[in-house]
Amino acid sequence: MRVSVPSQARAGDSLVAATPRTVEQLIRLGYDVTVEAGAGEAANLPDESYVAAGASIGDREAAWGGDLVATTGTPADEDLALLAEGAILIAPLAPHSRPELTAALAERGVTALALDAVPRISRAQALDTISTLSNVAGYRGVIEAAQAYGAMFAGQVTAAGKTAPANVFVIGGGVAGLAAIGAAVSLGAQVRAFDVRPEAAEQIESMGATFVHLPAAQQEVSSDGYASALSEEQERLTLELYAEEAARADVVITTALVRGSAPTTITADAVAAMRPGSVIVDLAAAGGGNCEATVPGDTVVTEGGVTVIGWTDLPSRMPQHTSQLLGTNIVNLLKLVTPGKDGEAGLDLEDDVVRGMTVAHAGDVLWPPPPVTVSAAPAAAPDPEPAAQEDAEQKAASASASRTRRTVLTAVGAVALGVALAFSSPAFLAMFTVFVLAVFIGYYVISNVSHSLHTPLMSQTNAISGIILIGALLQLGSSSAVVTALAFVAAAVASINVFGGFLVTYRMLGMFQKGA
Repeated sequence: MRVSVPSQARAGDSLVAATPRTVEQLIRLGYDVTVEAGAGEAANLPDESYVAAGASIGDREAAWGGDLVATTGTPADEDLALLAEGAILIAPLAPHSRPELTAALAERGVTALALDAVPRISRAQALDTISTLSNVAGYRGVIEAAQAYGAMFAGQVTAAGKTAPANVFVIGGGVAGLAAIGAAVSLGAQVRAFDVRPEAAEQIESMGATFVHLPAAQQEVSSDGYASALSEEQERLTLELYAEEAARADVVITTALVRGSAPTTITADAVAAMRPGSVIVDLAAAGGGNCEATVPGDTVVTEGGVTVIGWTDLPSRMPQHTSQLLGTNIVNLLKLVTPGKDGEAGLDLEDDVVRGMTVAHAGDVLWPPPPVTVSAAPAAAPDPEPAAQEDAEQKAASASASRTRRTVLTAVGAVALGVALAFSSPAFLAMFTVFVLAVFIGYYVISNVSHSLHTPLMSQTNAISGIILIGALLQLGSSSAVVTALAFVAAAVASINVFGGFLVTYRMLGMFQKGA
């Protein structure tokens, strides 16, 4: 089968459904690949790079006339006319909001797989283009905010004075929100975030942000990963929280999108209460916007001096990496439908992932899909057989007897040591006391040292070994052969530790030195 990749006809869309790297992967799956001339130019991917990867270059008719057509944009009516009957179309099709497009594809006999209808289950994550786009949008949103903010995100302490870090508030702890948090934290900002899903708190804090707690407005743990619609009381409480956090923030990034619809999170009054020079980046602008001042596809500055960014093409502003990620999503889909790597795509509609994405097939509309089958809870383990129970009881009895023996032996040893110490000389008792204290102190000092400090700790052990070495050298001239032998062994071992420790430390320090 031939996989064809058309360019995007929509103005400003610089993405492409395949890159030279993913073309090589498609060829290894047994497919022939045709790319429309100039499809990757906006992503800095010239036609020559596709040819070098093994693809052929064709015109628009060839790009839409393949056996399997992959594109990152929703096809226009004139594009549908170029599709061959029986072709497979892989594209974002918005089946929940554009039923007429799904019907038109079914009428033409096209099998349509919607990239924006990937089931939200674990094994489908590698195909999830919505997560891919959200991740890029979250990162790029912070870049746009930093440019519009006009100040540094990180605090600075210089000879000329001190500057405070930017305060960033992120609404939503999904893929886009976490990406925005990670980017803002990496730039040095102080980040606070909120999500109505309580399970998002741990993820937010793991990214280095502070989770804003508002228990009365949070929902039960979600079963599908999405937030549900809020009650009137929850909505009132969250709006108050958003207004309070926005008033203290320099940058607000909103990401709330519930199944394609963008609820209002920042009201006009909340925008008016923000400081002049503040920035709002509305990542949900494509769904209407979370901020009442958002103009989708544009940037506006309010009368109070607040910049509201409503770009809907943030992923297209990073076309090279976004195209690579989307291309990988498509390759993962084709790996699923081409298990034989023979270049023949076969749709298994019993597969939850394939069925969930298939919106039209063999002239029929298959949207909406049936609920995803959830694996039943594992059956309770059967009661162990009598023989197994008897064996377990014997092991437990043996372990108990072993613990008893150790306790008795420890007690006997302690009594014997006490008797021996009672008849020892005061000089030996003093040395033995120092020895015991040294053992305990050494154990607790060493065991509580972080692994990251083990190399500095080596220098301390070198110093201790040096003391041992000096003591051993002083005893080498003893009249006692035993003392001399022990001193020689101590000097040899301490010398090995000292020289070996310094050699290791020297080599590790060399790793941080620039080459000549």
